[in-house]
Order: sequence, then C-alpha cells, then structure tokens
Amino acid sequence: MRIIHNTGSRFDLGESRARLLLEEILSRPLFAHLATAVDTVPRESPVWFLWEEEAVWITGNSKTDSFPHRIEREPRCAIGIVDFDRTKGLVHHVGFRGRCQVLGHDKQRMIRLLSRYFGGQFENWDPRFVKILDDLDFIFIRFEPETAVVRDQSYRIKGAAEPC
Repeated sequence: MRIIHNTGSRFDLGESRARLLLEEILSRPLFAHLATAVDTVPRESPVWFLWEEEAVWITGNSKTDSFPHRIEREPRCAIGIVDFDRTKGLVHHVGFRGRCQVLGHDKQRMIRLLSRYFGGQFENWDPRFVKILDDLDFIFIRFEPETAVVRDQSYRIKGAAEPC
C-alpha cells in the first residue's frame, strides 16, 4: 500500500508519522464507510471492520446486504474511516482506495471482529450477534488498499489541553 503524503495540504504528514497514525486509527473500534458503485450509481455502507494481514475485513450478509453483490460486479472500492471528538478537538481520518473480494464465513475472524466492538466475553454480547458466529450467510469482504491518505486535522480548543 502506498501512502499518499505530499499533496500540498496543510494537513500532510510525513511517511513515518502517517504510517504510525494509520495503525493507531485502524486499531480503534470505529465505523468505516465502504463506497461502492453499481451501474454508475455510488453507494455507501457504514460497516464495522477488522484490520489484519494488511487488509480491511468487513462482514456482511450474503442474502440481505446488497454491497457484497455490488463488489462481485465491481471490486474497485473506497473506504473512509474518521475518528472525531469535538470536545477534545480530535479529527483523525484515513481514506483508502483499493479492491475487494467476497470470501466465505470465517468464525474465528468473526469473533475477532465482533470482539473489537463488544469485548471478548460472549455472554455479554447481544444474542443477535452471538448467532452470527455460526450463520454461514455472514461472509467476509477483504479490502486490499492500494493507496491511503492519512490526516490528523485535530485542533486546539481555546482554553483546553492539546488535542489527542
């Protein structure tokens, strides 16, 4: 993956700082926004994700979600991830462009993905999500980034401590 870091923006980061911030952002349990297109019509899907093996892993239902079918027709996609906290002045952003592929159910990967958002104790999870673990209709989308733009647009709030 190539990090685009010399765009002329006031928010450009050097290569090493961009890579470090990228890993920090991808380790957080945030929403990603998957952008696809079908018949030249853009679509956006907010999704949970897991960063493993230099790829963004997204789960979806092969019967009820439309984005896996769009990806089968057109694998080129974009993903945006934003961490924003107005009270702290925190604004971190990652934008990816790359290609997706639709893969089958993987219970162990599903556990790792859902544990990011619910913690590791299944007994504390909403029962609907526990059922997903054995539901073969819940498949994975593997997004392999070709390029990434990483931004720290955090700002200082007058009278407050430095942003995170």
